[in-house]
Amino acid sequence: MWKGPGTLNKQARYERIYHQIRELLVKSDNLQARMATTCAVLHHKMPGFFWTGFYLIDGEKLIVSTYQGPLACMELPKGRGVCWAAIEENRPLVVPDVHQFPGHIPCDSRSNSEIVVPLRDRGDHITGVLDIDSTEFENFDPVDAEWLDKIVRLIS
Repeated sequence: MWKGPGTLNKQARYERIYHQIRELLVKSDNLQARMATTCAVLHHKMPGFFWTGFYLIDGEKLIVSTYQGPLACMELPKGRGVCWAAIEENRPLVVPDVHQFPGHIPCDSRSNSEIVVPLRDRGDHITGVLDIDSTEFENFDPVDAEWLDKIVRLIS
């Protein structure tokens, strides 16, 4: 559950972060640099973000890319887990309790909730995902989905 004050303050925080990231990303066209910067800002500015990172599609699997937090699963097989579900559903996916999600891939047993947002190239094709885990149950909601989708769209 959101540990900051009120939903309106959550939206205001995301709006400030969005503008900060937008200003930072104009300094580089390099995808890795843009993802790394986005991860660092989100991870350190949003309460409850335990693991914040990107997975990129490589054939039939997702490969971990830049991230902040504890060790991650290096590869996620196609068709399993929250990340692939978000890709298959073509939308941000909020999971209040990952332990109840069919096919969940536990990379760290301390993670209890998750949000995954598709990463798209300039042609609007999904190339990977932003994956954020929290040790808190129900840490993410539609406000997170809306703003994280806007932020991720800045990367391409």
